[in-house]
Amino acid sequence: MATNLINLENVTVAHGTKLLLDNVSLGVSDNDRIGVVGRNGGGKTTLLKTLVKTEEPHSGRVTHAGGLRIGVLTQDVRIDVRLTAHQAILGDTAEHTWAGDAKVRAVLDGLGLHEVGLDSVVDSMSGGERRRVALAALLIGEWDLIVLDEPTNHLDVEGVAWLANFLKNRRGAHLVVTHDRWFLDEVNESTWEVHDGLVDAYDGGYSAYVLARAERDRMAGTAEQKRLQLVKKELAWLRRGPPARTSKPKFRIDAANALIADEPPARDEIALQRFATARLGKQVFDVEDLTLRFGDRVLFDHVTWRVGPGDRIGIVGVNGAGKSTLLKMLMDQVHPESGVVKVGQTVKVAYLSQEVAELDPMLRVLEAVEQVAKQVDLGGKPVGASSLCDRFGFTGNAQWTRVGDLSGGERRRLQLLRLLMGEPNVLLLDEPTNDLDIDTLNALEDVLDGWPGTLLVVSHDRYFLERTTTVTSSLMGDGTIKALPGGVDEYLEKRVRRAPAAAAAQDKPKGDSRAAKKELQKLERQLVTLDKREGELHAAMAAQAADHGAVTRLNTELHEVRAQKEFVEQSWLELSEQV
Repeated sequence: MATNLINLENVTVAHGTKLLLDNVSLGVSDNDRIGVVGRNGGGKTTLLKTLVKTEEPHSGRVTHAGGLRIGVLTQDVRIDVRLTAHQAILGDTAEHTWAGDAKVRAVLDGLGLHEVGLDSVVDSMSGGERRRVALAALLIGEWDLIVLDEPTNHLDVEGVAWLANFLKNRRGAHLVVTHDRWFLDEVNESTWEVHDGLVDAYDGGYSAYVLARAERDRMAGTAEQKRLQLVKKELAWLRRGPPARTSKPKFRIDAANALIADEPPARDEIALQRFATARLGKQVFDVEDLTLRFGDRVLFDHVTWRVGPGDRIGIVGVNGAGKSTLLKMLMDQVHPESGVVKVGQTVKVAYLSQEVAELDPMLRVLEAVEQVAKQVDLGGKPVGASSLCDRFGFTGNAQWTRVGDLSGGERRRLQLLRLLMGEPNVLLLDEPTNDLDIDTLNALEDVLDGWPGTLLVVSHDRYFLERTTTVTSSLMGDGTIKALPGGVDEYLEKRVRRAPAAAAAQDKPKGDSRAAKKELQKLERQLVTLDKREGELHAAMAAQAADHGAVTRLNTELHEVRAQKEFVEQSWLELSEQV
């Protein structure tokens, strides 16, 4: 019989005038595996904080079982920056003690902490590395319940797959907030949707939740026709998509098929290919005999690769293999040591980088979009700026919000909107799902479904890759780009097969590492300096937000600092592997 761990009774929480939880009652039991979904700003994080008693409700009661052990990973990681990774994760435990613990070894290997370096000081780490350290410290602990807020952030495809497997095999309850739909489906047995101050519970992971929500909306005769159409489209793709999804027993097959009986396929691939060829001609990108090195590290070794009109390519690879660098080379922002990148004459590229572009903070959302264009052609259909804003979650008065008042996720949405309004025929997207909630991801996928151009996507979100691309290319860290007919699953299989060879290579005697260690320390000092300068630039931009010219100059320097930081981090990763 299940034991109750946490109870919420008639809980109400408001932030200012916004009601986030309205008289909510629910519970968490000892074997529950729960995924939490909802729009950004809708109350997901507030729900977690209320459950673990780090935020007091305005009314109602939260009760915990006696002696309850809860481990929590928040979005804003706070670790003593003076500690080493070893101290932050394992305390003062000696290596000979933890080295014999299979669970500790699995966590350190699975999260790539040896690449970060257990002797590295937290102060010298990037935000993603600090988050991995915090996650590792949590996972090796003994908890009755673990609460994870966006745990897949800063993990690559391999890391996400490892974490999913770890949680599935772990004894005890968990509660996970994430926009990663593959992860939600893989690790959870129930789903909570937080919306309009309410929390609706559904049996099953993401696939079952989509079906149940579509059924609920249909039976309620909902007025949100656009939202229902997106849910039906998502359900149709899940039913017709990869076999691993359609075979899941959580689906009530008859109900699902009835809902999508008149729903067409997500994309007409042949028509889009024909349209893309008409817009782009025969040539998009031809990479010929290209070589690129960072220091002693070879990212690309005499690579020849072709991207054609209408190609939809997902790019996966190990950290530091050069995925972002590849996109920057196609944009002519990084220049190869030898070889050439030929670009078609009719190519008009839009590039979404991992950094959010700075805009005049005094602009309204709609003004920032109309600054690019007032109307856009999407698959032969004209769409106005206001309508596209609406599709991306900027509805009604939200279109008149000042850019300076937007959250990180909202700025990301605005960045995507502005790119699409430029009517490019080639889209390069670097981690486009960062900071986007599931409804916004559905809307973005809906737009891309009818978008007649060439699409290249670097992402750790395998669901988004499967949903928007048709072929997968991998960067395995050996200087090559390889096509993977089996997609992400084939990539993970190849990585597993390569692991023994990599371990054997590490066991071979290396040359004198004294100079390498000295160089590592030098690179770490450079990273600290660059981190400090990056913080100073952010502060300066905030202080001079009203001076558009000053913000532009500071933003230019900020991009230069980030480029230097990426170069130093890649050099550090390579050198740390040698050491």
